[in-house]
Amino acid sequence: MNEHHHPQPLPSGAPLPPPRRGADWMFGGVYGTVLASALLAALDQKGGEYTPLYDASWVLVTAVTAGAAHGYAHHMATHRDGGPGRRWRLLAVALWNEWPMVAATLPTVLLLVGAGLADWDSYGVTAVGLGLNTALLFGWGAFVAVRVGYRLRSALLIGLADATIGLAVIVANALIK
Repeated sequence: MNEHHHPQPLPSGAPLPPPRRGADWMFGGVYGTVLASALLAALDQKGGEYTPLYDASWVLVTAVTAGAAHGYAHHMATHRDGGPGRRWRLLAVALWNEWPMVAATLPTVLLLVGAGLADWDSYGVTAVGLGLNTALLFGWGAFVAVRVGYRLRSALLIGLADATIGLAVIVANALIK
């Protein structure tokens, strides 16, 4: 990766913001995975009707909505001068940059869709989903840390720190229920 990146100018001559780095991908991946875990835990109510396809749709809708809200807020917080066309392009870029957050919820969405189609038990699906997301948090942290230049030992510790967030959701789920 070229550390001395110079943004390419737009046709109007104004430069686009530099591309997002791996740490930004990690933010989206961690945030989306934690969001999916929290929703998975919250949507599984003891004694309530188990609706995994409905739950899958809410995880996806919430991720897209949260991504749009975050991208819009980021765009507004970094507002730059320029014409309306440039501002719309920058908004589109800010919204597109939220794809890692939405993508990070897809394992949970697919698990819930599979549970709905195969009529899997709610407790098992929640346990598997929270465990899977905790493992994914470890992977997001370690992978991105290596990618942005950390040594393997430090990257594994960062992955462990990220996985701790998943463990916190699991503990909260157990305590609340």
